[in-house]
Amino acid sequence: MLMASSSHWITAVTPQDKRFYQALGQRVAELRKAQDLTQVQLAERLGVSQQTLAHYEVGRLRIAVAMLPALAKELAVSVETLVGTPTIRNKRGPAPKLQRQIEQIQQLPRTKQRFVIEMLDTVLQQSD
Repeated sequence: MLMASSSHWITAVTPQDKRFYQALGQRVAELRKAQDLTQVQLAERLGVSQQTLAHYEVGRLRIAVAMLPALAKELAVSVETLVGTPTIRNKRGPAPKLQRQIEQIQQLPRTKQRFVIEMLDTVLQQSD
């Protein structure tokens, strides 16, 4: 069912749709924070305003289906994970943030790499 709203056409939203978009927005906010991104940074990458992203995150606006692949890419997750239907991972690997940090460490000079490894070894030994 379509309803006219001034010059825009919108679809009727069921309570189930509303819960879905609120949960999706909450996942976007959590994943954005896990990537150490601000709303402004993620909004710029997606080509939307910070205010629009804020509305997505609280479920006030619905995220367009066409935006989901780009959003998932920026948040380093699959579309399935983003919408709440995670796929079964056959392969274990580092979290996206950890993977980026490993790649950054690989770019450091060998002396700094050894320093980072020593720090990690110390921290890991203390956690045993």
